Amino acid sequence: MNKEEVSKLLSEKVEKGLHISPVLPKGVKNYLIDIDGTICDDIPNEEPERMLTAEVYPDALKTLNKWFDDGHMICFFTSRTEIHRANTETWLKKHGFRYHSLLMGKPRGGNYHWIDNHLVKATRYNGKFTDLVSKSVVIEVFDDEKHN
Repeated sequence: MNKEEVSKLLSEKVEKGLHISPVLPKGVKNYLIDIDGTICDDIPNEEPERMLTAEVYPDALKTLNKWFDDGHMICFFTSRTEIHRANTETWLKKHGFRYHSLLMGKPRGGNYHWIDNHLVKATRYNGKFTDLVSKSVVIEVFDDEKHN
């Protein structure tokens, strides 16, 4: 999906006379992917000089570029700060990662509990990028039946 197609998908949406957040078409996923320790060596912000020489995880490159080619949205979401943006973009380009956006400043420390008005799915990276499979898991959700 090229930039024009992405822009069209994410353009202004109006429903019942009000602006609402756009929703991607069925089958198109919006991947938010960490960088350090997920697609390459785990480099902390305190050692930015290592960011340009981080070793890429080849299975991550292959899988993410396939998802991109399949028409999915690829957004890198990293704890690196804006100071690291230029080096991060240089490294991604050097290794041939194709992506739509790069968000800097993700909270550090992990153990995220994401609350959103859109469906959010999370997959923990455990050392290997492969095709995704469906599994049933227990998750915490709001108790919609409790009304105070």
